[in-house]
Amino acid sequence: MRFWRFVLKKFDCNCVSTRSFANAACGEGGKKKGLVLGTMEGCKVGEIKFTSAAAKFNEETGNKLLELLQGQELSLGKVKVIHNLNPDYYAVAVACAGPEGVGYNENEILDECRENIRIASGAGAKALNEIGIGVILVDAFSNAAAAAEGSTLAIWRYQDLKKQENRCTESTVDLYEDPDTEGWTRGRVRAESQNVARKLEETPANHMTPMKFAQAAIDILCPCGVQVDIRDKEWMVDKSLTAFLAMARGSCDPPLFLELSYCGGQEEDKPVLLVGKGVTFDSAGICLKVCKGMDEWKADMAGAAVIVGAMRAIAILGLPINVNALIPLMENMPGGMALKPGDVIVSLNGKTIKVENPDNEGRVILADALAYGHKLKPCLTINLATLTVGIRSALGSSATGAFSTSEVVWEELKKAGANTGDRVWRMPAWKMFSDRVTNFLCCDVDNVGSGRGGTPCLGNAFLLEFAPPVDFLHMDMTGTGMRSGGNPLYLRKGLMTGRPTRTLIQFLAQMACPLDKPSEC
Repeated sequence: MRFWRFVLKKFDCNCVSTRSFANAACGEGGKKKGLVLGTMEGCKVGEIKFTSAAAKFNEETGNKLLELLQGQELSLGKVKVIHNLNPDYYAVAVACAGPEGVGYNENEILDECRENIRIASGAGAKALNEIGIGVILVDAFSNAAAAAEGSTLAIWRYQDLKKQENRCTESTVDLYEDPDTEGWTRGRVRAESQNVARKLEETPANHMTPMKFAQAAIDILCPCGVQVDIRDKEWMVDKSLTAFLAMARGSCDPPLFLELSYCGGQEEDKPVLLVGKGVTFDSAGICLKVCKGMDEWKADMAGAAVIVGAMRAIAILGLPINVNALIPLMENMPGGMALKPGDVIVSLNGKTIKVENPDNEGRVILADALAYGHKLKPCLTINLATLTVGIRSALGSSATGAFSTSEVVWEELKKAGANTGDRVWRMPAWKMFSDRVTNFLCCDVDNVGSGRGGTPCLGNAFLLEFAPPVDFLHMDMTGTGMRSGGNPLYLRKGLMTGRPTRTLIQFLAQMACPLDKPSEC
């Protein structure tokens, strides 16, 4: 039996390895400097209300800023870029955060104040980044953490495979004249961790094989004090992860199994268990997908990527909680040994699985990971996966579909989504769906299920057959976790989103520190 273990002693760190992974910002010498300032919509048409930082800047310019904005119709997310206003700045971007005085919107399940700040700060930072400004200072608006998130997410691009001379400007963002540096730092850590997930998802599949994903996890997490164990095929055979191994047979790249461990709580505290789908490319196996658009399925490991990003953040933030994560890594390819529709295999917990559709490989490999998770004795299991295209049809990119066996867990998750702007929507986990994946003569569980419709619910029901006997939360992120359509504005269109990394971080923070009050907006 062999496995590799990579672990560094826990210490306070900035995770230096993520500089190349999350921000890729070179030295600031010689870069143009820009400033993002905020406005809000007043009660009257055309009325401009400055944030406190913008009002002060306007005074320093002798009201020139206000004069230049007169007659401009600024609404949420709209930006006006002004040059030659202050010798310290190549350009100033004035971004609108929408109406004044908004807060939690119960119908939208959204803290609109925070989300509007993300949109405005992101729009301003993106506008400056696109005109070649490398150092961007950002107004805190009324919540520095939200401003850090919006601006850090908005300036991110994937251009690692371009020649240096052909790359666009890679900007850095920092807080402009506000005392809440702690809030800014928290927000930046969360956003940079989402950018880590985005880079893992965006990297082409030939550059992000199971082995390369494992190496990236080492580079990102070990400097932060997270233990990374990498197990090979021989170890999986010894542990009888036969369902996982069977699904991986079609690829020439061998599968790997990652186990991540973060110990921030007391030794006797039961851990939260995270399980993430790590299919680094999904061709659908022998039931090959249509070629057009197939390249997006390099991000079929988005669940695994989100876990890596979240583990990075909770380690840097030092959350007092114990977290274990299990990630099965493989490619789903149509090789000569690939599973055929109708094949029956045996899972780690002894249940037989009929693989009616090899394109539903994710739930099969997660079955073994969840069954293996029993030995960790968790207090809560959270599964993250791009599991079904049905959830994309149902919710689009508006929210991640969530299935929870606990009302308390669901309420905390909903609260986390409202706070981060990356919302979740509860889907039914009824017994009828369990019946539809288990009532078969030839097998214990079917990886498609019977009847018509309800595919996301059937996927969750399948996973429940293997999950540890504790509260269970499954997040189906096919609609939110892959390629962005440009909404929200601070996630650049055409790039992978890294969602719902910040919602998972916020949820774990709420669990770890239930008495903490969120920063005011």
